[in-house]
Amino acid sequence: MKVKRFFAPTMAEALKMVRLEMGEDAVILSNRRVDGGVEIVTALDYDENLARQRLGTAAVEATNGARLAEMQAEQHRRLEEELGRSRDRIREIREKRQPREQDILDFTTPEPAAAEPAQDATHAALEAMRAEIHSLRDMVNERRSPAAANGPANDPVDASQQRLMERLEEYGLSHTLASTLSRNAAGVRLEEGWKRALRTLAAGLRTQQQELVEQGGLVALVGPTGSGKTTTIGKMAARYVLEHGADSLALVTTDRYRIAAHEHLFVFGRILNVPVRVVDESHSLDQILDDLSDKRLVLIDTAGLTHSDRGHQEQLEELAASRHPVKPYLVLAATSQPRIMKSTWHCYKMANPAGCIMTKLDEALTLGEVLGFAMETGLRVAYYTDGQRIPEDIHPAQAAPLVRLGVERLKQVRETAVVAAGA
Repeated sequence: MKVKRFFAPTMAEALKMVRLEMGEDAVILSNRRVDGGVEIVTALDYDENLARQRLGTAAVEATNGARLAEMQAEQHRRLEEELGRSRDRIREIREKRQPREQDILDFTTPEPAAAEPAQDATHAALEAMRAEIHSLRDMVNERRSPAAANGPANDPVDASQQRLMERLEEYGLSHTLASTLSRNAAGVRLEEGWKRALRTLAAGLRTQQQELVEQGGLVALVGPTGSGKTTTIGKMAARYVLEHGADSLALVTTDRYRIAAHEHLFVFGRILNVPVRVVDESHSLDQILDDLSDKRLVLIDTAGLTHSDRGHQEQLEELAASRHPVKPYLVLAATSQPRIMKSTWHCYKMANPAGCIMTKLDEALTLGEVLGFAMETGLRVAYYTDGQRIPEDIHPAQAAPLVRLGVERLKQVRETAVVAAGA
């Protein structure tokens, strides 16, 4: 359904504008007098049942068709106002935007640029640590065996190391990863071990070397329902438009499984003045990508479906079978429980993600869970988001600032606990 508003000095002129642009089949949803004339809200392909579904429970009480049309016209007016505010905000950001400042991790000591041999050694050390993480379960079981419990302390854990492991778990890391990091910092004082563990965590986080939207190409966001895929695409698209304009960008959605699922993406398209295409029974993904071959960047939104849903497998196979070089990125909410993160990875790793995007960092109590997930899976982190504002609340991922943000979040948790205890 296409909805549009018309303004004219008189009703006759407004109706003439409607006929010329919308045709004879246009449905008038509402009309009212405004300063300088009249306003008419019209629609093409108007479906009353679909309108009720989109307006939700409020439309159930609107038994009168005219009242329903007025409700939808009012919703359209609010949307237009929001579009105007969003355009103004993007224009203001474009005018005032300053170069991003480099975050500095306060628990690290600045070091000179490492030579290639040092980088190779660091990479080898990280790979060895990942191998140790995957095998630590057996080691923990061995330490808990009766022989180890009754025999002499062959692998003693001093009090400082134990407190460090507890602090790392409080940070949000899994028991396995916290154990590994604390073992690597054995034999030093607690604070020094803490700094060393955080430096190791930052070194183990892989991030995108070049910003994703600057690379261009075909980028698909995959992930569970509610992870923030569509909003993240809006932020990425706005970030691209601020730098390169709208002419070389397009948006695509493969979500044809839910009613009106693509409406949010169309809103972003209207705000940014970029085309939005929908993959459906009449238009395959490859056909649409063929049509958009002149675009420098195409962002593809997908439906968030459960593993048991038929469409889940269908979407992943559609991306994998495309003759175009589509790069999937896993979108993961920092508010997810560790088990859900692991389950999500199990469901989407068949898509061979090129990396991941962390969302909702502002809503998470601690960040160790999502940082540990990225480290253990080896996925490169492209962006992280920490709010709903577009495009301010999306940031290219850098390992040190992310770990530092987790430290700040831990301090906030502790301060909140102290206040609650004193209340």
